[in-house]
Amino acid sequence: MFNSIFQLFTCMNQDYVDRKLSFSSEFFQYPQLENDFSKKSDISIFDPKRSAEYLVSFLTQPSSYCVGIVDMVNSTKITAQIGPLRVSRYYQVFLNSMSKIISEFGGSVIKNVGDCLVYYFPESGRSNDKYDFLRCIECGLTMIHSQKHISEQLLQEGLPDLNFRVSSDYGSVLIMKSNVSESLDMIGPPLNMCSKINHLAEKNQFVVGGDLYQIIKKYNEFKFHEIKSMFIGLKNSYPVYVVNRRLL
Repeated sequence: MFNSIFQLFTCMNQDYVDRKLSFSSEFFQYPQLENDFSKKSDISIFDPKRSAEYLVSFLTQPSSYCVGIVDMVNSTKITAQIGPLRVSRYYQVFLNSMSKIISEFGGSVIKNVGDCLVYYFPESGRSNDKYDFLRCIECGLTMIHSQKHISEQLLQEGLPDLNFRVSSDYGSVLIMKSNVSESLDMIGPPLNMCSKINHLAEKNQFVVGGDLYQIIKKYNEFKFHEIKSMFIGLKNSYPVYVVNRRLL
């Protein structure tokens, strides 16, 4: 997979990305999960394991990663206008499509929070290699570009079109695990900032925080535009930048 990603970086144009990801009807078909909820008529969210007291433990050493958030725009208003069965398909297309793109660029989904996916790039924690950060930026830009393809699919299925915002940042996080889940989670300033700066982006726009910008600003493949600085209670405000591909 990573060889194909390196090809993406050496062929930095959107037509290539379209062919690579192939936003055909097959892209929007997802494998059935084991014990698929859709086959059950009576589902209880009660789980004896989850009734236990919620406890977490942390790795002792913090690590630095590129992290990201992709969040749907106006989902509350949109989903209130369509029935529950159509809502489930609407969310399925959005969340699964974003997850596919994240995986293609070497990222991993940490969790979903409602209509929002939180993800990170494991390789970005182990080196300062340019390609580790390129994966993060190209992933965000490809998500934004996918909007028109996803909306076309949704419209074909009689669903509203889709808009979302993507944000990324870089910094030190703590890895944690709870007693009610096998999945790892993380907390830390870059995740907090991703959440805050996400709301500064316009719909279908990709923004990055100042810490990530300091690393990627030297990359000629992209152009950056500072849109706003966020006051975070420190002496200096925190800058936020829109990212776009530079036309070759």
